[in-house]
This record gives sequence, C-alpha cells and structure tokens, in this order.
Amino acid sequence: MAEPIAGRRNSSKAGIVQKIRLENFMCHTSLQIELGDWVNFITGQNGSGKSAILTALCVAFGSRAKETQRGSTLKDFIKTGCSYAVVHVELKNQGEDAFKNDIYGDVIIIERKISSGSSNATVLKDHQGRKVASRKEDLRELIEHFSIDVENPCVIMGQDRSREFLHSGNDKDKFKFFYKATLLQQVEELLQDIEKQLEKANVVVDHLEGSIRPIERELNELQEKIKNLEHIEEISQQAKQLKKKLAWSWVYDVDRQLQQKNMQIGKLKDRIPLCQAKIDQFRSEVEKLNQCYTLKKSEIASMVEKTAEVRRLKEELQQTLASATKDKLKLEEEYDRKRNHIQKLTNSVRSLQQQIQDAEEQHARSTQAEESAMEQKLKELQNEVATVESMLARLMEEDSALSECVQETSTLIGNLTQTIQRKEKEVQDISNYIRELHNSQINKVTAFGGDKVISLLRTIERYHQRFKSPPIGPIGAHLTLKNVDEWAKEIESTVIEIATTIETAIGRLLNAFIVTNLKDSQLLRTCAREANYNHLQIIIYDFSLPRLNIPAHMLPQTRHPTTLSLLHCENHTVVNVLVDLGSVERQVLVKTYEEGKEVAFDWRVPNLKEVYTIDGRKMFSRGSVQTTIPFNRQNRGARLCASYDDQISELNKTKLGVQEEVQQFRRRKRDEEDKLRNLKQELQSVKRRRMNADNDLASKRLAIHDSVYDAEANTTAASTVDELHQEISKVQQEIQERELFLENSRVRISEAEAKTSDLKVTFDNLCESAKGDIDAFEKAERDLMEIDKNLGSAETEKLHYEGVMKTKVLNVINEAEKQYKELEHHREENCRKASILCPESEIIALGDWDGSTPEQLSAQLTRLNQKLQRESERCTESIDELRMSYERKERKILRKQKIYRAFREKLNVCQKALNMRRQKFERNKTLLKRQMTWLFNSHLGRKGFSGKIKVSYEERTLSIEIKMPQDASSSTVRDTRGLSGGERSFSTLCFALALHDMTEAPFRAMDEFDVFMDAVSRKISLDTLVEFALAQGSQWVLITPHDISMVKNGDRIKKQQMVAPRS
Repeated sequence: MAEPIAGRRNSSKAGIVQKIRLENFMCHTSLQIELGDWVNFITGQNGSGKSAILTALCVAFGSRAKETQRGSTLKDFIKTGCSYAVVHVELKNQGEDAFKNDIYGDVIIIERKISSGSSNATVLKDHQGRKVASRKEDLRELIEHFSIDVENPCVIMGQDRSREFLHSGNDKDKFKFFYKATLLQQVEELLQDIEKQLEKANVVVDHLEGSIRPIERELNELQEKIKNLEHIEEISQQAKQLKKKLAWSWVYDVDRQLQQKNMQIGKLKDRIPLCQAKIDQFRSEVEKLNQCYTLKKSEIASMVEKTAEVRRLKEELQQTLASATKDKLKLEEEYDRKRNHIQKLTNSVRSLQQQIQDAEEQHARSTQAEESAMEQKLKELQNEVATVESMLARLMEEDSALSECVQETSTLIGNLTQTIQRKEKEVQDISNYIRELHNSQINKVTAFGGDKVISLLRTIERYHQRFKSPPIGPIGAHLTLKNVDEWAKEIESTVIEIATTIETAIGRLLNAFIVTNLKDSQLLRTCAREANYNHLQIIIYDFSLPRLNIPAHMLPQTRHPTTLSLLHCENHTVVNVLVDLGSVERQVLVKTYEEGKEVAFDWRVPNLKEVYTIDGRKMFSRGSVQTTIPFNRQNRGARLCASYDDQISELNKTKLGVQEEVQQFRRRKRDEEDKLRNLKQELQSVKRRRMNADNDLASKRLAIHDSVYDAEANTTAASTVDELHQEISKVQQEIQERELFLENSRVRISEAEAKTSDLKVTFDNLCESAKGDIDAFEKAERDLMEIDKNLGSAETEKLHYEGVMKTKVLNVINEAEKQYKELEHHREENCRKASILCPESEIIALGDWDGSTPEQLSAQLTRLNQKLQRESERCTESIDELRMSYERKERKILRKQKIYRAFREKLNVCQKALNMRRQKFERNKTLLKRQMTWLFNSHLGRKGFSGKIKVSYEERTLSIEIKMPQDASSSTVRDTRGLSGGERSFSTLCFALALHDMTEAPFRAMDEFDVFMDAVSRKISLDTLVEFALAQGSQWVLITPHDISMVKNGDRIKKQQMVAPRS
C-alpha cells in the first residue's frame, strides 16, 4: 500500500529517467531527450510531440496501447510510412536502492521494439548496452522494485486523463482515480485473492480430515469390543454376588415387613384414645344443642301469635298506598297533557293573527306593475332551474361512476395487501425452515424437535443418575437409511422423496423417547416440563428384550421394499419399538398409485398393514372396506437424509421467487394507491360541484316559490283574512273549555296527594310500632336454623367416629396382629434356606444393604444373565488379538492426525493474519481519507481557497467541496464543473499534489497540467508545483504548451523547448 512520504528526499536517485530516445514513434522520426534529476519542463507548440514522450514511457514499462488512450494497438504508434518503432529509456541505477547493480551497473536500459508484424520485444540491457533479460517477469520485477506504476495517474498523468478529470463531475470517477492512485484498489484485490486461496485450502484440509474418519471409527469399534470383553467378567462376578444377595433379600424383606407391621399396630393402638375422646366430645355437644333447640322453638311459637295481626295490617296498608300513588300519577300525566294542548292552541292563535297582519300588509303593497314584473322573473327562474337540473343530473352520474371506481380500487388494494402479507409470511416460514435445516445439518438431533429437544437432552443429562436406564431418543436420531440409492435408481426417483415417504409412514414416532419403566417415564415428563417441551410422546418398553427376529413368512410377500428394509439402526430397542408400535415391517413402499392399488387391494398380500406411495398417498383395507388417504404431506424436508444442501438450495430459489412476487405486488399496490388518490380527489371535486349545484337549485326553486306565493297572495288576501278571523274565534272558545277542565283536574290532584300523605303517615306509624317485635322474631328464626344446623353436624361427626372406631381401628388391629405372627413364621423358613447357600456374615462383608427388594434383585439377576449370554455370543474374538490390532491402527493414524492438526492450526493462523490485515486496511483507508483532505486544503490555501474532500468507501464516491475567497464569493462549490477553467485546473492540480504526497515513485510526469488556467492561477500553480517537486524529492517531468518564463531558473530546474512542427 502507498505510504505517506511527504517531505521525503531522493538521495539515491535510483530508478529516475536519465534519457529517452524515440525512433519512428508517433510523430518523431528520431528524438533524444535527456532529463535532469529534479524538475524538468518540456514546452512546445501543439503537435510538436510533447505528449508522445509520456506515451513512450508508458509503452517502455509494459503498458498496453488502450491504457495509454492514444491508440488501440501498438502498431498505431509506428510513424506513418515506417515498418517499426523503437523506444529507448535509460534509468539511473545508483545508491542503496539500486536494482541488481552487480549485473546492470549504474544504468539500466529498457528498449522496446514495435514492428508492423506480430513480433514485439522488450529487452533489458546493462550500462554497456549488453542484453541481460527479455522476459516479462524480469521487467515486472524491475517495476515492482522501483515502485513504477505507469497506470497510476500520480506517476504519469497524460493530457487525456487530465482533461477527463477536469471535465468530470462524477463522484464515482473521482473515487476510482483516488482509489487507484493510493494503491488501495491493488491491496483490496490482493486481500480478496488471499481469502479465496484460504477457502480452497480449508476445503482440502476438510477432505484430508474426512479421509481418516473411517479409521477412527474402526478404532472406536475395537475399543468398544475390548471394553465389552472386560465387562463380561465383571458381569459374571456381579451375577454370583446377586444370587447370594437374592437369597438373603427374602429374609431382609420379611424383617422390613415385620418392622412396618409393628409400627402399623402401634399407630392403630394410639388412635383408640383419640377416637373415644372425639366420640365423647360430640355426644355431650349433641345433648346441649337439643336443649337449646327445644327452648328456642317454644320462644318462636309465642312470637308468632303476637306478630300475626301486625303483619296483616301492614300488608293491607301497603296495597292501599300503592293504589293511591298510582291514581295520583295518572292525574298528573293527564294534567300535563291538557296544559300542553292549551299552550299549542295559544300559539296557533298568535300565528293566525300574524298571518292576518301579513296578508293585509302584502295586499296593500301589491300593484299591477309588480305582477307583470313578477311573471317575467318567474319565467327566467324556471329556465335557470331547468339548466341547473340537467347539470345536476350529469354530476350525479359522474359521482356514481367515480364512487364505484373508488370502491373497486379500494377492494383491489385490500386484496393486494392481504396477498402481500400472505407472501411475506410464506417468505418468513421458508426462512425459518431454512434455518431449521441449517441447524439440523449441524446437529441431526435438532431435526426431531428443534431447540426444545436439545434443551431436553441437557436436562436429562443433569438428572441421569435418577433414571434406572438413560432414556433413548429421539428415535429419528438413531435411524439412517440403507439400500435407498439402489431403489431410487430402480424407480427413477430421488432419495429425498423416498426419505420423506418413510418419515410419513413412521409418523410421530420419530420424535418420541423410550424409557424402561413408569418411574422413568414420570421423571422424563418432569424433565420435559422443565425444558418447556410440551406434548412429548414417551414410550415405555423393556430395554432388556433382545432384538426381534421376524421370520420371512411373517413379512409381506411382495417385491416392493418395506419401511424396515430401508432403515438401519444400531439400537435394538429402537428397532423393537418401531416393529411393535409402528408395524414398520408390514408397511410396503411403492412408486405409483396404480402399483399401490394392486398391492393394497387386488393381490390380498398377507401380513400387509399399509401401503405408501412416493407422492404421499396412504392405502389400506380393513375387512371389506378399502381406504385411500390422499396427499397430506407437511412442508418439511427429509430429516433422515445425510445431506440437506439440495433442499436448502431449492428453498432458497423458492424464497427468491416469492420475494420477487412480493415486490411485484407492492409495485402494483403503489400504482393502485396513486390511482385511488387521484380518483378520490376527482370525486371530491365532483361532490363540491354537485353541492354547489344543489344549493343553486334550491335557492332558485325557493325564489320561484316566493314569486308564486306573492302572486297568489294578492288575489286571495281578502278572503283569507275573513277565514282566519273565524278560525281564531273557534280556537279561543276551545281554549276556554280546556282551561275549565284543567282547573277540575288540579283539584282532583290535590285531593289524591292529601290521601297519599295520610296513608304514608299511617303506614310509617304502624311499621315503627311493630318493628321491634318483627326484628326479634326474625332473629329467633335465624338462631333456630343455626342450632338445627349445628345439631345435625354434631350427630354426623359422632356417628363417623363411632364407625371409625369399629371398622378402621379395632378390626384392623386384630388383622395386623394375625399377619405379624404369619410373617415371623415365614422369616424363620427363609433364614433356614438362605443359610444353606451362604452364611449371613458373607453378605455383611459385601457392604451395607442398599434396600433392594427381592423382585428388584431377581430382575437384575435375569438381566445380567441375559446380558452375559448376549455378550458371550457376540464377542468371540480374543481380547489380546483385539488389543494388538488396536495398537497397530492407532500408530498408523496418530501421525496423520498430527499432520492434519498442524495444517488446521496453520490455516487458523493465516485466517487470523488475514483478519488483522483486513482491519489494518480499513484503518489505513480512514487515515488516508483524513490525510487527503488535510493535504488538499493546504495546497488550496496558496490561492486563498479552502476546501474539503469527502470519501465514502461504502458508496465508492469522492466529492470535492471548494470555498472561494471572501472578496470573490462566499458560496461553496461542490462540483469542479461549477468552477471556471483556471479554477478547475488549479483545484485539480491541488488534488493531484495531495495524491502525490501519499504516493511513492522515483519519477512523476504531468501533461498539460495548467490547461484552462489564467495567468494568476498558472503563476501560483507553477510555483506550488515546483516547490512541491523540490521538497518531495523525486524526479518530475512537466509538459505544457504555455510560456514558463515565469518559473525561476535554478540548478535543479531544467527547461527544454520542443522543435516546432513542420507545416
């Protein structure tokens, strides 16, 4: 990576250009130019061949023609009329940085010859002109040694590249210029290449580690066999000890029963005093409650006689008071209705009087001339009403049509929203399933219960000492497929389809666990609750049973395979459960529906239970009923398969397809929402116009109505006034009658209120006088009910304890004493039999008795004998031979394991180093970005400008901000195209100098760097460039068509004038 080397001095001068000679190259027939060690200015008119010098440098250092931007092939550089061209470049090779000084000497000559034919050659020569090398690798080695990258714009910036950058406002093009100039692009490509190489190495090491796994499995098998043979002896000794323990366990078991029976008799005898005390307590309580009950009953009888008359009077007064209150409410309602009616009649009289007054005034104002004008106005209003009605009808039709479109569009948007939600849920389901498959790929157990089964297994591990035998499960984790590839080829199907069919046949048993007894089942259920694994299927099965051997005549006689024939399992208990509970040996698998019908229904195959087809159908017959269950396979993968890559790839494709559909539906939804928005705006406009039309129509109709009313009022005013006077007389007469009737009603209401008040007073007096007696009577009744309840409860308790004394104490004590005598006799008999087998002292010497029952010891002895027989039959080899074989294979594999482990460690170290370099690379990118802005701003300050460079590595953009001097402009320019020609050229020069500060090279060249600059900008730019070049220390070649007399002369500055082109 390029390092910041501002201020570095080139003391050795190794790698700088000393001389350039061109022959038949572009416009030059023969040109030789010598360059100084520091700053070189080459000037001349346009067409004099200045730019050809830089092109020749690029060609000499191996650039292709297209990269120079001056031609498409190298042949284009041959001068017209010539057959070849030669580029001769001499480099100084002195000092501590010299390149192979003992071979090349103090000068290295690079000579490239371009012919019109197909041969182009580059030759490296020593200082005497002798050929040293001609391979591309030698030239590349020289270029890398001197850090000469002619494609880097900071090394050679041609006029085309300079002008292109001056006129480019694209931030991405500026970023490419910066990224390439600082060599960040080269470093990033190298890191990416290293990462790819590490990935390939990882694959190779994985393959090597996988190649020794079969031998490791063989070693494990041998070690297991050795342990089994050592375990057989232990089992034999344990069986002998168990026989002795079993004999004496019968004696100890009777002792335990005698102790328990003695304790039981003692507890029963202790209950006799307690029961008798309870009986006496409840007997005395019953006698007391009987006395209280008799007294309270006589007291209530006397109270009943006193309160009967008071109750009767109270009920009669309540009925009378309710009737009087009801009559009063009816009179008040009738009074209110009549009063409201009189008010309405009064209002009617006022209205009629007002109408008479209005009619008389209107009649006085009416004239013949007004009637004529009124008729004319009426015709005009009728015409306007007709126009407004037609416009209103049209607006109503538009409103109806737009409302229908809005409703349809809203419905469509709702449907699209539901579709998008459904598709997004489908994408989420697929993603979750892909994650499950990845987990299953890492750990097969997770395929049969997910994370909950992992949590359950950890919980089982914590409680493993409490299990009689460790649970087995999930069952699916113990199963693998066998002979599936052959059958898949035979039926032209895939292993995944067959595996899925087998899982369908086995069903929920794949997730089940197996335990050996009910106690282990309860403990496993507790573990499942702790692991939050609900609805776990637990199967109780005897682990000691040997593997079931199914005779051939009990299997389905068909050419098609059964589920059991395609499964492999090392655990015999799992196989037994699948056979006993799943009937896998009687499940037949076929390819097509037609074959399934033949096997299930037509052939009548014996011992057949079910038939499953590859497409998921299930067929079976029970008696004469034939059943076919159609495809109902859940969307899950083949969990029994060894690889999930194909399923994950297919699911990823499906996920991408669904995501694309979601995007299409969203775009369509946005379009419909825009359409709905426009429709609603248009509908709102139509409604406003319709409302205005309605208001206009109503106002015009009202004007017509007023005109007609005024015309009619003039003709009928006189007759109407007389009629109104007569009507007023009738209404006033009715009002007088109603007021008289209303006065009568008011009198009746007053009488009803007086009666109601008297009844209330009488009732309250009666209640007050009888309240004490009634409360005393009610309290006595409650006390009587409470006494009766307590009496029944006490009698029940007394009977209960008498029954307990009789049936559960005395009888049980007699029965227990009888059993105790029988157990004593039984113990003497068992002790005599056990002493014949071994003395009791030998059992005591074995250790403390663990409390096992004879049944438990007998079951353990049976299992040990069965296990001893099975192990003896299975292990026929010699233990010494097995140990020798194990040692031999162990020596063979240890060396490979050590080598492959070393490979893996080295790969990890390389990956760690790559990560560290990647971090350093990211840190250096940030530092370069800051340094770039600082250097650029410092160069701009020479002209009074200020600026900033913003680099975004994420978006790969570079933007330049320049602030003009305060006396000229205070605005900030964010694009070089917004500047004048001279300002843009100067800012470009500052940007290039900032990059030069960050780049290392023995020489640098710039062509037409001062293009579009005015005199002031050129003077500042030249001074800045010369000062920077002298301070920076490397060789500079500056080409310009302008006058450079303003540049001060010096021993480090060399100026050369190109010959003017011939006309």
